[in-house]
Amino acid sequence: MVAAVSLLVLTGCSSGDGTVPVPGRSATTAPAAATSRDAAPSPSAAPAKGSVKVVSTLTDGLKSPWGLAALPDGDPLVSSRDEGTITRVDAETGKKTVIGSVPGVSPAGEGGLLGIALSPSYASDHQVYAYFTTASDNRIARMYYDEKKPAGQQLGAPDTVLRGIPKGHIHNGGRIAFGPDKMLYAGTGETGEKGLAQDKKSLAGKILRMTPDGEPAHGNPEANSVVYSLGHRDVEGLAWDSGKRLWASEFGQDTWDELNLIEPGKNYGWPDEEGKAHKPGFVDPVVQWRPDEASPSGIAYAEGSIWMAALRGERLWRIPLAGRESAAAPQAFLKGEYGRLRTVLSVGGDKVWLMTSNTDGRGTPKPGDDRILLLEVA
Repeated sequence: MVAAVSLLVLTGCSSGDGTVPVPGRSATTAPAAATSRDAAPSPSAAPAKGSVKVVSTLTDGLKSPWGLAALPDGDPLVSSRDEGTITRVDAETGKKTVIGSVPGVSPAGEGGLLGIALSPSYASDHQVYAYFTTASDNRIARMYYDEKKPAGQQLGAPDTVLRGIPKGHIHNGGRIAFGPDKMLYAGTGETGEKGLAQDKKSLAGKILRMTPDGEPAHGNPEANSVVYSLGHRDVEGLAWDSGKRLWASEFGQDTWDELNLIEPGKNYGWPDEEGKAHKPGFVDPVVQWRPDEASPSGIAYAEGSIWMAALRGERLWRIPLAGRESAAAPQAFLKGEYGRLRTVLSVGGDKVWLMTSNTDGRGTPKPGDDRILLLEVA
């Protein structure tokens, strides 16, 4: 049973902190072991303790959902990894409408139709971007979304902006997002071939930064390359804080999962380093977790904290920030209540959407899975 959503009316346009305002519509445990950097108290630091309230179920019955984006009117778009479709959800009724399929998607293992994002000029160009796995690679394409066409036929032909990202049965990355600079960022994985993360000529195991047309963005470490940072195992979460700093979540192997502060040209260590190894030339994570407590996918920034969805950990982590550091130990919420958690998206103020991932072949689906929850966070 889908609860109707009553959202607070939010104003403004897309902000530089990764928040996606929702105009015209609206609504809204004990910490597990984790380690964080010590940070001196700061007037701008988020409170050490926060809270999470589940306001409603926005929709349910989703199959292998992965990517999530908010349309200007407040309706979410959801990508299905295994079905290769994009579905629009009515934010007031929860009704689901498939707007179209993405041609060329070849789902297998952790690959398929993954992250989605709206063009920063969506109001005029109506472009939806998608990161997906084909028979030969991972790539990013954009499609025109024509709401006037019949349901199921509203997506135009894909215009590929970047191809040649290595694919694998595992570690395909897949998160894409437009930053405050209106450039397109993508998190990739090393496909299980560890050495690719340190290979500057490979797009695997990297965070990429490009123009909306897929060209290397001005200010990248190398002028002719879309590679922004390297040494990543599998990046599935990207978000910007109020200071326009980029944060990324990353799967570790057997020891440490990570939340990293991303800077251009920096090397985040994989496979030579996992977690806080304090090795010269590598950047240590700001926070690290044991994989059974995390296995992180999507992240979002809201109310001064990073909110991180955990798959294997089956919980939502709150990491309060103080500038470039964590302000206090992370807090875990919703532990085991909704199963595997895939994506979290800020939709303005203290409201975020949280999407589960129990139909991805690794979870234990319950009646109604998968679903999107509307949360009120602090």
